[in-house]
Amino acid sequence: MKPFLEKLQPQPGTSWAMLNRRLDDEIPFQWHHHPELELTLTLNSRGQRFIGDHIGSYDDGDLVLIGPNLPHSWNSTEKIDPERPHVALVMWFLPEWVRGMAETFVELRPVSAMVERASTGLRFSKQHAEYVRPIIEDLFTQPADERLVSLMRVLNALAQDSVAEPLASPRSVPVADGSDRTRIDRVLDHIHLNYASGLSLAELADVAALSPSGLHRLFRRHTQLSVTDYIMRLKIGEACAMLSASSRPIAHIAEAVGYTSLANFNRQFLTLKGMTPRRYRQSFPKAR
Repeated sequence: MKPFLEKLQPQPGTSWAMLNRRLDDEIPFQWHHHPELELTLTLNSRGQRFIGDHIGSYDDGDLVLIGPNLPHSWNSTEKIDPERPHVALVMWFLPEWVRGMAETFVELRPVSAMVERASTGLRFSKQHAEYVRPIIEDLFTQPADERLVSLMRVLNALAQDSVAEPLASPRSVPVADGSDRTRIDRVLDHIHLNYASGLSLAELADVAALSPSGLHRLFRRHTQLSVTDYIMRLKIGEACAMLSASSRPIAHIAEAVGYTSLANFNRQFLTLKGMTPRRYRQSFPKAR
């Protein structure tokens, strides 16, 4: 895994950082945080996003703004077009960068207010994401001065999105310093590699080099969830991606994400999603 605290460096002559990330195989789970805000547009990719204590599905055109030091990661399950790579267009900037401009230019005060709302993450509406998508894609081909203007256009447009969805709960807090980072990295990495094989609390406690009760406290502090609830959400989220994108039998999907009992899978799916797996699939015509 990458270091938990990611250090970002803008290019010379620029005040913010950016990355055009293209991956042929997958977007791997890499739990990390940084003091910059992060605006990420994900293209040709489908999977799950993890932001603080939020676990949710993403699809092509997903656009999210993540607050400073809020732990996060994406984990892809498939490409939409198998011939093209997963793409993440990422823009990083410090909150002070936005606040400073808003103090000078009153027109940007809505952007500063949006930055405050993004402390627990914001997912933008489909309408606003589609509007700024071509601006963001063009931004990555422009010289530095034009990129800055384009980013201001993007942020100003997104600040008008009154239905942008908060993601993590207000209880999500920045991860503490010290060995906790290494421990939670190891545990989350192990869970994401082996969640379908039947993990035990004792096994994960060994990975963290803690007692089971110590692991429970560590996990609660970092994710606001119990280990059991986190793994359940991970499994159901993976199942949602399979249900929406394929016609595989529901029993096979349940088994693939680690359920030995179809009844238990159906019960947990209903509890978490408010509908049965079959009903969920029916909301995606292409998967019928």
